[in-house]
Amino acid sequence: MTPALPPAARRILATARTTRFRAERAAAGRVGGGAQALIAPVHLSVRDSRTLNIAVAALPDEQAGRAHLIVSRGHRRFRIPLALEHHAHGGPLLTGTATLRDVRHEEGVPGSPRLSEGVWRLTVVTAGARGSVRRGIVVDGDTEPPPTPTLLHAPDPRTGTLIRVVRCRSGRAVLQVTRSRPRAELLRFVPGGDGITVHGRLVMTGTRRRWRAKAVRQRDGVTVPVGAVWEGADFSFRLPLAEMAGASPGQWVWDFQVEADTHADPLPLGRWLSDVRDPSAACPTPFRVFALPSGALVRAHAHFTKSGAFALTCWDISKETS
Repeated sequence: MTPALPPAARRILATARTTRFRAERAAAGRVGGGAQALIAPVHLSVRDSRTLNIAVAALPDEQAGRAHLIVSRGHRRFRIPLALEHHAHGGPLLTGTATLRDVRHEEGVPGSPRLSEGVWRLTVVTAGARGSVRRGIVVDGDTEPPPTPTLLHAPDPRTGTLIRVVRCRSGRAVLQVTRSRPRAELLRFVPGGDGITVHGRLVMTGTRRRWRAKAVRQRDGVTVPVGAVWEGADFSFRLPLAEMAGASPGQWVWDFQVEADTHADPLPLGRWLSDVRDPSAACPTPFRVFALPSGALVRAHAHFTKSGAFALTCWDISKETS
């Protein structure tokens, strides 16, 4: 098994990663290299780090039939065809949509760019009267969008990779691809008459480790083991309500963690790969009373915190109801 890196080494790697991103953004933001003036897009967005949508105004002297968008990083580049669309309340537009694939996606998807971690340049190429016309894309970084229930950028729900549009110092728009760190993603929890079943999935954790789950009491760190059933990276377990409620009298709040058999830090369980700004407000859940096989009654509240962590508040109410 590969031992976990010490905190100092992880900080050094994080600093090196940030420095590399800054250097790549500076290089990608240059307007030279044969490109003409930057053009402001009518629309430019990335949905769930998977779908790129773009629309730019077409110039009158350009041949739109050969227009395409180049997504490039170093010697790697992908071409995305742009189609000419005519709108009743505006001039002609060059529009395109592409499904982005990072290096950890499945193979065999023809024509889909697979973007590795780093900064990728965007260039619109059309055919003008004097040959090929190359234009970069500029975005305005001064306007802040109004707050909404969802975030502007969301990671890929399958791999955790975050692809977002970033503005360089020159104003040029680029795609920044950031690989996800290891996560324990909650898929769903299903309450029943005598308990709650949790289903989750590991993301970016590798395949050579053995994992186990546990419940951790927030106030004092008391732990209760959770017998999880594993199928590859997917897992499920029943919440040990009897053990958690019987740890001590009173109402307690518990978090859940997944840890490896190495010295790596445990992974908190939660809904992390989502664009919901406040999961606690978007996914309200009621208190429920569960009748355990032992005959005890437990009042429990499975819920999400504002950060997206999965938590449970439970209390043995057998004496109060007898």
